[in-house]
Amino acid sequence: METIKVAIADDHSLFREGLKFILAKMSGIELILEVSNGVELLKGFEKEVPNVVLLDLEMPNGDGVETCKQLKKDYPEVKVLVLTMHSEERMISYLMEIGANGYLLKDIRHDVLKNAIEAVHTQGFYFTNEVSKSLLEGLKKHSRQVPKFGMEVSLSTREKEVLELIAKELTTLEIGERLFISERTVEGHRKNLLSKFDVKNTAGLILKAVKQGFLQV
Repeated sequence: METIKVAIADDHSLFREGLKFILAKMSGIELILEVSNGVELLKGFEKEVPNVVLLDLEMPNGDGVETCKQLKKDYPEVKVLVLTMHSEERMISYLMEIGANGYLLKDIRHDVLKNAIEAVHTQGFYFTNEVSKSLLEGLKKHSRQVPKFGMEVSLSTREKEVLELIAKELTTLEIGERLFISERTVEGHRKNLLSKFDVKNTAGLILKAVKQGFLQV
């Protein structure tokens, strides 16, 4: 099984120590970098690039929001898992829209953290039930906004089917088996969906699909 390489960016040293202790006990996960801000995080990438970043929002010298933007620009393949105490709907929605792959509150259980790291690495996104509820409530409040001219998305029947199964957190293999198509074909549809909705990852895809009425909340 592939080892998932993880980096931590959080300005609270005690919290980082706790995370290090927890991650050390998780099979299949290796901590390769721990820093106190976004500037140090990006500098650390010069030595080795992780698969997943556990990113705090409030940090000096490179806060989480700006760091997330920079990561998605320079290292689009790296999955960003926001780990914070803030649960505001607007913040959650915004972080997902700029490319974050998941949003966790710091009071989660150890097993939830492990599941989240594995999910963003393999599936591209992860939301806890609490965050999902908050996120979807935020989307409902903005659902009456009129779409901008020229931004309408047209999907084929098969693309709609793949989109719905992605939203249900099925893997590429599971989607292929459900629709009787190859994994390569599923990935082709996934890439087309990302392109049509003009998003960078699965989390952004689901958000935009909900906003434009392709998925029900």
